[in-house]
Amino acid sequence: MAGGKQTPRQKMINLMYLIFIAMLALNMSKEVLAAFGLMNAKLETSNVKADANNLAYFEGLETKASEDAIKYGPLFEKAQTVKQLSQEYYKYLEELKKGMLADQEDPNNYVVMDKSDYLDNLFFKGDNLKPEGQEFLSNLTNYREKIVAALPENMGEIKGAVQTRFETGDKDGKVERIRDKVKVDWINYHFEGYPLVASLTKVTQLQADIKATEQEVLKGLLEGNLTEAVSLKNFSTLLEQEKSVFYSGEKFQGSIVVGKTDKTAKPEKANLTLDGRELKEGRDYELEAGGVKLLISAGAAGDHELKGELVYMQDGNEVPVEVKNTFSTINKPNAAVIAADKMNVVYRGVSNPMTISIPGIPDNKVTASAPGLTRRAGSKYVMNPGKGREVTISASGVLPDGQRISTPATFRIKDIPRPGGTVRGEAGSAKMPRKNLEISTIGAMLEDFDFDLNLAVSGFKFKVPGQPTIVVNGNKLNGRAKSALKRAKRGEAVQIFDIKAYISNNKTYKLKKVSPVVVELTN
Repeated sequence: MAGGKQTPRQKMINLMYLIFIAMLALNMSKEVLAAFGLMNAKLETSNVKADANNLAYFEGLETKASEDAIKYGPLFEKAQTVKQLSQEYYKYLEELKKGMLADQEDPNNYVVMDKSDYLDNLFFKGDNLKPEGQEFLSNLTNYREKIVAALPENMGEIKGAVQTRFETGDKDGKVERIRDKVKVDWINYHFEGYPLVASLTKVTQLQADIKATEQEVLKGLLEGNLTEAVSLKNFSTLLEQEKSVFYSGEKFQGSIVVGKTDKTAKPEKANLTLDGRELKEGRDYELEAGGVKLLISAGAAGDHELKGELVYMQDGNEVPVEVKNTFSTINKPNAAVIAADKMNVVYRGVSNPMTISIPGIPDNKVTASAPGLTRRAGSKYVMNPGKGREVTISASGVLPDGQRISTPATFRIKDIPRPGGTVRGEAGSAKMPRKNLEISTIGAMLEDFDFDLNLAVSGFKFKVPGQPTIVVNGNKLNGRAKSALKRAKRGEAVQIFDIKAYISNNKTYKLKKVSPVVVELTN
């Protein structure tokens, strides 16, 4: 429309097109503002109804506590704590909403609430938060943490829901923007630059989350005892079988049954015998939730019979449950067991833990030998392999009948894999502000490695595009590197390479070349 010489009539037509497009945009904006306002009104109505429902739950729990103080008294105390925390936080948000609407002639005229000045001026000052902004954030996090702390351990799902409803970003309080993948503060992401009606709706949604949390907690406390009693979490599976030992190829005969394991299933007493011998509580068994914990010895080889009864209390009466089980004891095998605690591979430069034993022979009468193998205690050994690609460990011992057993086992020897460089714990590539990179620590890590090695960095090279490479001693940027970083542009990729890493407790081992790290500057 702007090309070439135009007649007055054509200029007028072009102007009318621009006005028409602006009117369409204005109408669409008003429709969006009105939609937020209608959502806010609906949430407020829902909050009023939720408040009435929550009051009914609270009064129901109060009645239960008055009838059974021992059972429901502690739960009612938790309900009072949750109700008080919810009321205080809800009242704070209500006062905030009153301030947001103070200058509005008609609080229901949502189409004029298109400015973001109120919360922008109340919460923010440049890149920092004002005391009012910090108060808003603190009130949210305090409510979340205090509610979670007030809930009993068996309400884990509700705790998780509270954490989700009132989350404030990652551990640093950051949220990644969708449009540019840049992390910003949670409060800026949700409340800076938004139309007044949108922020008003978000605050009302927080109030709705408070009511939903209060309802879930009160309902859970009121119904918790019944739910916990019948919950499948209080049961475990048990294997009933005609005998405890079967031969290879024989048909298995048994059933999987469900047993209750919570404290209400603890027997009052037990009358038990093993092969006709009476068992004593405290010496041979202990009463526990779900039944009896046996403390007996497996005994000599052969079949053994456990008989008797468990006595439970039901409606004030003793109810016996019959016990009739058998188990078999077999002699220990006579083969050596050699296992690497960290796979069938041992690593050069690492103290590899090994377990070496022979069933049927005491550990102090078992000997094991191999280059680099050292005994620590009992069946525990440490292997520090040297050169080569394989190492063979030989274990030997003498059975009680005088027969000597000797068993070899071969393990592959591998070098420690190539470490990867890290910046602030992030490997490969990362995005961060310039100031964060200035104070970040350069490190090295071994991903998916079976051993937790303490790697340290003694130096590295630092490269900013268009500037000379800088050699740095230590694990942080020096003055020259920081000066070069200040001249880098936003979006440029800074390289950290030729990282010198070593194992803190084994400096003689030469690690493979460390992978570089690339950092994209976000400002």
